[in-house]
Amino acid sequence: MDTLTISAAGGMQARMQSLDMLANNLANTETGGYKTDREFYNLYVSAEATGAEDATPATLPVVDRPWTDFSQGTLRSTGSALDLAISGKGFFAVDGPSGSLFTRNGSFRVSPDRSLVTTEGYPLRTVSGGSLKIQASGALEVSPDGTVRQNGQTLGRIEIADFSDTGALVKQGASYFRSAVDSQPASAAQVEQGKLESSNVGAAESAVRLVSVMRQFEMLQKAATLGSQMNREAVEEVARVAS
Repeated sequence: MDTLTISAAGGMQARMQSLDMLANNLANTETGGYKTDREFYNLYVSAEATGAEDATPATLPVVDRPWTDFSQGTLRSTGSALDLAISGKGFFAVDGPSGSLFTRNGSFRVSPDRSLVTTEGYPLRTVSGGSLKIQASGALEVSPDGTVRQNGQTLGRIEIADFSDTGALVKQGASYFRSAVDSQPASAAQVEQGKLESSNVGAAESAVRLVSVMRQFEMLQKAATLGSQMNREAVEEVARVAS
């Protein structure tokens, strides 16, 4: 395969990865607490693709690694006492089916056993490591430091976890993250009751980038087709001269 076709194919592969990422971002514009993914491009040195004259390895574009934008989304009021949002850095800590998970989606509900849980049923964790048990009646009050009170009684304080390196966080579904390193208490975060954090995906920006990447993909596809046609014509010309 010639250098032009290999380079075009490498570019198309990188653009396909970008398209998948952008499509996933757009699909989660309404997902509470969702953090947008972005791509980091690099060059891959291909020993198989070499120049015709000096046989130097060709460099092909590749998405080296995706990275997550952890900037805070807009906090919108809902009026529900069970809806919580974090202002500042930090994550709600919940007990997932296979260990600790962390999320910015504060849409909680009361489970049949009166625990405060996520939409998926994962218990919200307190700083003591337990879960919050909500009483059958009485207004729920959550202070900015995460302390939960009901009927004049303190039920516990919500654990707000933070990480010195957010690069250690790995997405688990749309709204959750898993980490291989230990968390630390969030020092400056505040809990706001009756609010939810929206996705930080810029829908208009993502749509524009999606169109741009699709156009780049089409141009690379045309380049690959052109390279294939040139190779075929070269073979036919050699065969004609030889005959």
